Amino acid sequence: MKQVLVTGGCGFIGSHLVRLAATKGAEARILDNLSSGYERNLPEGFPAERLFREGVEGLSAGHPALQGVDTVFHLAARPSVPVSIREPIRTFEVNVVGTHTLLAAAREAGVRRVVFASSSSIYGDRPDLPKHEEQAPRPLSPYAAQKLSAEQLGMAYARSLGLEVVALRFFNVFGPRQDPGSAYAAAVAAFVAAALEGRPATIYGDGEQTRDFTYVGDVVEGCWLASTAPQASGEVINLARGVQVSVNELCQAIFQACGRADLQPVYEPERAGDVKHSVAANAKARELLGWEPRVSLDEGLRHTIEWARSVRASG
Repeated sequence: MKQVLVTGGCGFIGSHLVRLAATKGAEARILDNLSSGYERNLPEGFPAERLFREGVEGLSAGHPALQGVDTVFHLAARPSVPVSIREPIRTFEVNVVGTHTLLAAAREAGVRRVVFASSSSIYGDRPDLPKHEEQAPRPLSPYAAQKLSAEQLGMAYARSLGLEVVALRFFNVFGPRQDPGSAYAAAVAAFVAAALEGRPATIYGDGEQTRDFTYVGDVVEGCWLASTAPQASGEVINLARGVQVSVNELCQAIFQACGRADLQPVYEPERAGDVKHSVAANAKARELLGWEPRVSLDEGLRHTIEWARSVRASG
């Protein structure tokens, strides 16, 4: 049975990847310090001996989480632009130093491939759309710069140190188990929670900023394909639907789907480091990974709202 390690496996995306691994006949281990993930996100009955409640910063080649592992899916991070602005040194230690520690340990432990969760924030405020992998990065925040640094470390390991590494640039992932309670909750989770609670959602800026919202099921399928695609090592690849949607449009779609079209958002000043417009070119993912986004925004929102309602109903 193929052994994989998912760092950040108790988090939103990581917990979906753990479930997907089981359907692929693989055995997943998890490394997660639970700073933003939750054990409740894991499948019922997940073996306690395969969950390591630690961060990546202390990982070494001899760590039991890495023994016999074929692939590491590295999702652990401090994934917040505002937090990186407030705590640039601490987030650097996790997002860059932690990633380098993981790469070195994985190589020494004989891991075949690392699939690294990067970010569309790397592109910054470049006006040319869609954003494609050949564009020069222009990060606006410490978080974006940290993801770019970690990406480049991964590419260096792939090109000169014999460790296969693929970097996937995620664009606004959403779906069930995304935490709406965080002060920095992503737009979909925050808007769904507001609608179900019957209160206005908060939009930062004028709401005309655009994003490429991508369902988590499609994203983890792309991660799995990246773990085996022969030509993917040493490559940076966008993972997104390739559809541009404004935050105002998203908010209204969620209110309507929740039966609360009477609600209106409230607007706050835009946040430092936020990008105005973002949409991905995804031809490279289609070509190198054989990946196709299958879940529309409406279908993904329906799954997300159903999950949120079930959580509220269960108390």
